[in-house]
Amino acid sequence: MDLPLTLTIGAAFLAFAVFAGWRGARPPNPHRGPRLMPWRFLMLLAAAGLLAMLVHVVNLLGMTTGPNR
Repeated sequence: MDLPLTLTIGAAFLAFAVFAGWRGARPPNPHRGPRLMPWRFLMLLAAAGLLAMLVHVVNLLGMTTGPNR
């Protein structure tokens, strides 16, 4: 993947993590029933994807990461 695509995917992960965090922080509404989406877990998955994209951006910018430095 090149740098613009990586940054775009990272921005999408960031936007989804913020949205899922907002939805997960809302108080439950017992009249509407249980929540059908695990928003906090989805926020954690999006944050993990964002971390992977950040490491990929650092690698694309020329820094080496990993055990074989």
